Amino acid sequence: MLKAIDQSLFDVIFDLRYCSRNNILGSVFTKEHCYLHEEAAVKLEKASNLAKSLGYKLKIFDAYRPIAAQQKLWDKFQDERFVSNPETGSIPHCRGVAIDLTLANLDGSDVEMGTDFDDFTEKAFHGASDIDNIAKKNRCLLLGIMMTSGWDFYRNEWWHYQLFNPRDYDIISDYPKD
Repeated sequence: MLKAIDQSLFDVIFDLRYCSRNNILGSVFTKEHCYLHEEAAVKLEKASNLAKSLGYKLKIFDAYRPIAAQQKLWDKFQDERFVSNPETGSIPHCRGVAIDLTLANLDGSDVEMGTDFDDFTEKAFHGASDIDNIAKKNRCLLLGIMMTSGWDFYRNEWWHYQLFNPRDYDIISDYPKD
């Protein structure tokens, strides 16, 4: 059900934040692998191709995450505007149908998005008005690429996209066995 995303095959850049200490918890709590549900992987490939045709690459921060990782985020923040409650939320990352990403230039350098990934303020909202016009344009470009490729967006996080109706997909408890 989960498909490993290969950087070169999908022509994407990995910056898997939860595999490093460069994240909101400051600790490593996921494996250094990127997985998506097979249906989401098809849509990621489409988005990657569209981004490349426009002179960009997709940079992935997070995709599938096990329930234990989701629980660590929930235990720390308990803010449903930004973190899905493992007991009551749709937890799309735990179903393999969500991805956190940004746009990068073809040379791998980031484009301006107004905030960093996992900024838990209203500046992270898609409709934030207190960011500069370049960031607004880039967010709209990413939104267009992702929606054209079959993804839904989450209004409170410019980086988060998921398949429609995530509860239609089963929760996947852990990474595939190697």
